[in-house]
Amino acid sequence: MKFEKEVAVITGGTTGIGSATCTKLKEEGAIVYNLDLHDISTEGVHFIQCDVRNYEEVKNAIEHIVSKEGKIDLLFANAGVHVSGNIEETGIDDFENVLSINVKGMYYTVKEVIPIMRKQQKGSIVLTGSDQSFIGKGNSSAYGLTKGAIGQFTKSTAIDYATYNIRVNCICPGTIETPLLTKAIAGFDALTNIGKDAIYKMLEDAQPIKRIAKPEEVAHVVSFLLSNESSFITGALIAADGGYTCQ
Repeated sequence: MKFEKEVAVITGGTTGIGSATCTKLKEEGAIVYNLDLHDISTEGVHFIQCDVRNYEEVKNAIEHIVSKEGKIDLLFANAGVHVSGNIEETGIDDFENVLSINVKGMYYTVKEVIPIMRKQQKGSIVLTGSDQSFIGKGNSSAYGLTKGAIGQFTKSTAIDYATYNIRVNCICPGTIETPLLTKAIAGFDALTNIGKDAIYKMLEDAQPIKRIAKPEEVAHVVSFLLSNESSFITGALIAADGGYTCQ
């Protein structure tokens, strides 16, 4: 198996892309830990309740995994939330929340895992960016800010740790059928009153491939980036967006 007995940590692994990746890595032989606020039981996946906004909780979770397994080989820092609105429409509380989860939570997780991988002299990390790591979109000032930041953090960290045989890449999904998308559509509808069905159709039509992806399709790409099959790829932002950002 691709990840036989390798230890994988996934944040935000309870739903959507995170859940699909938990299942994918488990099927490929990894020992998988899901760090999330809520547990939707996935057979064979270890759950640790963890709020990634809280550095001490992240630190304790990583320490627990290392004490039990002795190592961490793979990290998928995936936890994230969406908020719709331009800068005037986005409240400070919403801004602080999306920044704390998407950027600080990712930073805290990588900060705790990197020293372990450095001592091991190996490791593979994938961060969840977005098509907005490449392009701008309207009504997305706070969310787009966080995904742009993740793209730059990917590049910098890849450079810093390449000498330790640690690879850092960023998966940049487009429109994927996840609870995050459902919430984003609802938020956009609240701002525009276009109607959810109409928004969904607009999203489908915007993709050159003319459909919205399933989380499992992104999980396949994450698995590739985490594996030795991508051994010469680091610091890369990989689009999985049905061709949206190539237009």
